[in-house]
Amino acid sequence: MLEFLLFGLVIGIAEDLIVAYIVSGEGITWGIFWIIVAIAIPFAIIGELIADNIDFTRLIEKHLLKKKPK
Repeated sequence: MLEFLLFGLVIGIAEDLIVAYIVSGEGITWGIFWIIVAIAIPFAIIGELIADNIDFTRLIEKHLLKKKPK
């Protein structure tokens, strides 16, 4: 779990920095960097907890692969 959390965190921060750079058109300051880190960390943790605790196969079978009544 830890490796996925760290990977997700690094990717999330990198994506957010790229978007912030594109939107602002200016360099990234340390203030913007730390705001992005402060936002990315909770989302990475929550996403990892949700992904680890949901049985996606069961949900897919239950909701997406329902057989329609004849």
